[in-house]
Amino acid sequence: MKIDTILFDLDGTLINTNELIIASFLHTLEHYKPGEYTREKVLDFIGPSLHDSFSKVNPDAVEEMITHYRTFNHTKHDELVEEYEGVRETIAALHEQGFKLAIVTTKIRKTAMMGLELTGLKPYFDVIVGLDDVERAKPDPEPLNKAMVALGSKPETTIMVGDNHHDIHGGKNAGTKTVGVAWAIKGEAFIRSHHPDYVINKMSDLLAIVGVEEK
Repeated sequence: MKIDTILFDLDGTLINTNELIIASFLHTLEHYKPGEYTREKVLDFIGPSLHDSFSKVNPDAVEEMITHYRTFNHTKHDELVEEYEGVRETIAALHEQGFKLAIVTTKIRKTAMMGLELTGLKPYFDVIVGLDDVERAKPDPEPLNKAMVALGSKPETTIMVGDNHHDIHGGKNAGTKTVGVAWAIKGEAFIRSHHPDYVINKMSDLLAIVGVEEK
C-alpha cells in the first residue's frame, strides 16, 4: 500500500539540536551532580523525555532539574540549533506532492515550535504532537496514533522517521513502517541494531522510499 503520511521526529532528525541538548544536560547535571557527568555519559539521555532522564539522576528533584534544563536550553536555542543539509528541500518536495506531514517529538510543544520557526520548517507541518500533548511518550504508540488520527491517516500508509530507538520502536508499536537516519548522534550501527525498515544516509533518500522522484 502506498505511503501517504510521514511522521518525523525533530531533534537529531530534521534539526541538529545535539550540541544544544548536550550543553543543556551538562549545564544542569553539573549544577546538581558536580563532576559526575561527561559529554559521553549524557548521550544516553538523548531521546527519552526529560522526566525519564532526570528520574534516573535524582527522583526527588526531577521537576526542578527540568526547569533548570529548559531555562538554559531556551536561552541558548537560536545560537546552537541548525537544520541538517537537504532537510528543507526534501520536506518542501514532500509537501508539494501532497504528503500528510507531522512532527512527533518528546519535546514540549513550545520548544519544538522554536526549532521549526528558526529553521523555516513550520509551514510544512499541519500537525505537531509534543510531550505535553500526550500521557505517554515514544516508544509508546500514543503520540504516533494521535498524529495519525489528526491527519486522518492509517498505520499501513504511514512511515515514521527518526534518529533514536524510541522512534523506531514507536513506529513498530503503532504499526507503521520505520526509517532510521544514519546521521544519528549514536551512530548508524546503533540505529540499524533496532531494525528499522529503511536507513537513509541523507534526507533526500526518503523521496525514493515514498515514491517521489528527485528533481
